[in-house]
Amino acid sequence: MMKVTCESTLTVSTHRVFQSDLNPHGTVFGGKILAIVDGEASVAAMRVTHYTMVTATMDHVRFLHPFTMDDAMIMQAYVTGLGHRSVEVFVKVIGENLLTGDRFLGFTCMMTYVIQDPQKQVEYSELVPKTDEQKILVESYHDRRSHRIDQQKFEQNLLNQITLK
Repeated sequence: MMKVTCESTLTVSTHRVFQSDLNPHGTVFGGKILAIVDGEASVAAMRVTHYTMVTATMDHVRFLHPFTMDDAMIMQAYVTGLGHRSVEVFVKVIGENLLTGDRFLGFTCMMTYVIQDPQKQVEYSELVPKTDEQKILVESYHDRRSHRIDQQKFEQNLLNQITLK
């Protein structure tokens, strides 16, 4: 059985908030955060597969605290679940006020990526967490995956009812 650790997939980056990142309310535009998150999390996913991955879902999205001009956004992402062709990645963005040094949790989400080539599969069969945070996220992966499958069925039914008129 091949193992991979959450730690070996960890990506960390720091993004300083600039004026161009802000919306009219003086906080970072949510779409900017989502774009940064998608790019960062994809690195963690590809560290497991070493294949081209495509974004399948972004869920459990939580904007918890706004980021402003005096902040840096410290983004951390690591793998929390492995499917046959899919990889789930947890992302958190910690804010740091650069004037005071105070930190806060500003954003979290779960990302799921799928290997683009349908002939390829995830080669690892076990994910090993180390920290308490990683343990609870890895242990609850199957519940989240089951919920996603149920949600996909509901959404497919809804999509079948949507007209293009």
